[in-house]
Amino acid sequence: MAQPFLLALDQSTSATKALLFDTQGRALDRESRPHRQHYPQPGWVEHDAGEIWENTLVVLRSVALRAHAAGREIAALSITNQRETVLVFERGSGRPLAPAMVWQDRRGIGLCDEQAAAGRGEAIHARTGLRLDAYFSASKLQWLVRHRPDLLARLESGDALIGTIDAYLVYRLTCGAVFATDHTNASRTLLFDITSLAWDAELCAWWQVPRWALPEVREPKARFGETTLDGTLTRPIPICGVMGDSQASLFAQRCFEAGTAKVTFGTGSSILLNIGSTPRLSGRGVVTALAWVLDGVPTYTLEGIIITSAATLTWLRDQLGLVREVSELETLAGEVASSGGVYLVPAFSGLGLPHWAPESRAAIIGLSGHSDRRHVARAALESMAFQLRDALAAMRGEAGVELRSLHADGGPTANHLLMQITADFTGVELRVAASPDCSPLGAALAGMLGLGIRGSLAELAALPRAETRYRANLSAETAGVLHAGWLAAVRRVTTPSHE
Repeated sequence: MAQPFLLALDQSTSATKALLFDTQGRALDRESRPHRQHYPQPGWVEHDAGEIWENTLVVLRSVALRAHAAGREIAALSITNQRETVLVFERGSGRPLAPAMVWQDRRGIGLCDEQAAAGRGEAIHARTGLRLDAYFSASKLQWLVRHRPDLLARLESGDALIGTIDAYLVYRLTCGAVFATDHTNASRTLLFDITSLAWDAELCAWWQVPRWALPEVREPKARFGETTLDGTLTRPIPICGVMGDSQASLFAQRCFEAGTAKVTFGTGSSILLNIGSTPRLSGRGVVTALAWVLDGVPTYTLEGIIITSAATLTWLRDQLGLVREVSELETLAGEVASSGGVYLVPAFSGLGLPHWAPESRAAIIGLSGHSDRRHVARAALESMAFQLRDALAAMRGEAGVELRSLHADGGPTANHLLMQITADFTGVELRVAASPDCSPLGAALAGMLGLGIRGSLAELAALPRAETRYRANLSAETAGVLHAGWLAAVRRVTTPSHE
């Protein structure tokens, strides 16, 4: 029998990628297409889900056709996706009925305040493991049904459906035959009980979300129907291996044991720490989520959410015109030994863990006549490391397990200066994956489990992987002094008086 290959789709905040993996987890081919970011009002962030669907077909077809030409047999399609982004689409056609509301979108802040005023915050946290925050999907949906009564009517009649991006793409790829999501995506909505592993009727009522419009929830390694990629393939292939992007990267890093952790550097950053099969709730703003569910057994994580990470670097390029390519920032920042007292607090959409200041806004603090664009570039890189240090400190205090290792992945890990700064400021050895494609790899590994290509987590853990390790060069004392300056800058943007 010919060696099977897995086609993987990575639908992220900024682009849609297709990759082809062999059964050793090696990426053999890829195709990518960016999509536009829409900012119709301050605090609003939207995607055109129709554009995402078109890009999905383009990239999948390109890789699939090249695989066919090379005689490589595709065994299945696996999917990983941006998680909290949500949309309403038409039953039958799958046509989007409104723009997708992106995880960065903040228009639900007031609705979260309403839930808190009603005294529901503690109950929501206990059932979902999440904070009462507009980052997650529920307040976005409530805003949508309140402001679009036509959509509410269609949802209540059964003519419209609600889904995170994975459910939307599965629905369209299967021509409406399968309407399903996985546990990792469901657990990011503020509508899902992570202990009973089911949609919660009371939560749905509180957020005005029709329960019957939500997808079935399946395990990540389950089968999600079949697809011909809209007629591209002569025979259908199964969709197997569906996971939210951050959990998928945890899976790809083989963080299968309690105490193992990873950080994915992306538009935002997500730190996940495996805490085992028993959920632990935090009182310090650390969220609890499902890492995955396999054969009915859940594995939980603590998650630190950094809302704005590499998006800061894109902002320096696109909004300030500091460089023409983001990759130039490493060279620019490396021309100075420090930021010269400059701190960039990237609260473009508020701050996440441990500050949780949704209404704060970004600032560059500490500029002097000596400062130039090199210092600002370095301050941007340092902001990513400082935020990770803050998040790790909060998570360690809540985990109940020792932090055994910290793995890193994502496109920005190619920036060696950023990785060294991160090791310096956190004091933790970083193990950086050689491949930036951990999220699609994680989905593909789950697909291998589901197909029986790999028989166990131990077998997956034994697969080869390459990594680069970064150790701190700064003393803990020096890093502490610089971090104190960072915290002072954060207070400037989170304190109303800005004193």
